Amino acid sequence: MPRFMWFIIAAIGLLAGYYIYGKFVEKVFKPDPERVTPAVEINDGVDYVVMPTWKIWLIQLLNIAGVGPVFGPIMGALYGPTALLWVVIGSVFAGAVHDYLGGMMSVRYKGANVPEIVGYNLGHIAKQIMRLFAVILLVLVGVVFATAPAGLLAKLTPESLDFTFWLCVIFIYYFLATLLPIDQLIGRIYPFFGALLIVMAVGITVTMFVKMPDQFYSWAEWGVNQHPDDLPLWPLMFITIACGALSGFHSTQSPLMARCLANEKHGRFVFYGAMIAEGFIGLVWVTVGMTFYPDPVSLNETINAGTASAVVYDSSFALMGSFGGVLAILGVIVLPITSGDTAFRAARLTIAEVIHLDQIKPVRRLYIAVPVFAIGIALSQIDFNIIWRYFGWSNQTLAGIMLWAGAAYLYRRNLLHWICTIPATFITAACITYICYEPNMGFGMDIFISEIIGIAVAAVCLIAFLLKGRTEVAGAPMNC
Repeated sequence: MPRFMWFIIAAIGLLAGYYIYGKFVEKVFKPDPERVTPAVEINDGVDYVVMPTWKIWLIQLLNIAGVGPVFGPIMGALYGPTALLWVVIGSVFAGAVHDYLGGMMSVRYKGANVPEIVGYNLGHIAKQIMRLFAVILLVLVGVVFATAPAGLLAKLTPESLDFTFWLCVIFIYYFLATLLPIDQLIGRIYPFFGALLIVMAVGITVTMFVKMPDQFYSWAEWGVNQHPDDLPLWPLMFITIACGALSGFHSTQSPLMARCLANEKHGRFVFYGAMIAEGFIGLVWVTVGMTFYPDPVSLNETINAGTASAVVYDSSFALMGSFGGVLAILGVIVLPITSGDTAFRAARLTIAEVIHLDQIKPVRRLYIAVPVFAIGIALSQIDFNIIWRYFGWSNQTLAGIMLWAGAAYLYRRNLLHWICTIPATFITAACITYICYEPNMGFGMDIFISEIIGIAVAAVCLIAFLLKGRTEVAGAPMNC
């Protein structure tokens, strides 16, 4: 079988996952088309606004698909074809389940943000931890998703329009998008951004088949960790591919669209479907990494010399020519920009919930937005690779916590909680192993010891959940 068939089979797997497993997950959750959604019940004209389903899906996709499904899969490609499996299996059985449950629980809890959702299902202490954790992650996301596109834009434009110039432009846009009603700026320009995204995804995919059919996965070996630096596949690959298969950041974004959903039956298309689409983007860039470069050493050298953005730049122009390359890179650029803007917006809303500050009046939005952006601009001066490591681990840790919250939600309602419990246990083991092993931001332990600790902690979490998971949390809304 030609190796390009791997890509086709993987893409079919994502599509089948949406129609088969997605319907199964929907059946487990039991959406109610007769229930009044927050967009209809509250409708404040700022954050709670009814929008067409196709537009909600597009905004959801652009919100969640930052540089994660591009940079993460490119770096994950260094580990070999196992990255393909993780993108497909992770998207269908972990990432899309995480996004669907997170979005639908927000709908049931009147558009609540992730700390409130976690608190209702895992308790008050978990809620307070998540408030701090979510804001930190959102600011990190905003910074990562500002510096990465600024670097790509600087490469496309004259030297006078350098990295600093584009970083300032992006932060100004983020500031406006954070303050203005969601349908006035984000709702109007995202369809244009979506067109660029489609050009990028379709263009790169088609040109790979046209220009590189014999190079598909030419150096890929199943069952072998091919990372040139011999970094352990477990758990690093599952942290490195931080958005293309599973992402806790998505749970901070889903409430934005949960507040715009007119009918619960649209949830599978919006939340589960957007994650499957992101998985396809991740699949494309894993393939670029393992196809455009002759060996993992060459790919690794390019990443080390200019981060994963250098891979995007080189491959886009080589595959699509000058004009098409610019469009492809712009398609990549809109991904982080359309996630960074809503990351800061979600940070504003999360902080507003904590301090009980109404956000209808513009001046009250400024009270939160100004200090948040001051911190974000300061962090943007730190080395990108350092910020990415912290982002990757905190992102997957948040995903694990959100999956445990989803499992508790289902368990207390006598529904099939294992659709969340199994991926929650898996990613918990990966995150604990990673923080124990990682020499720069973690404890620098031996990988074998780290694996033992990771598995043990995940097992303890599973046992504790099965014993205590049915316990109702005081103050949690009933009949949700």
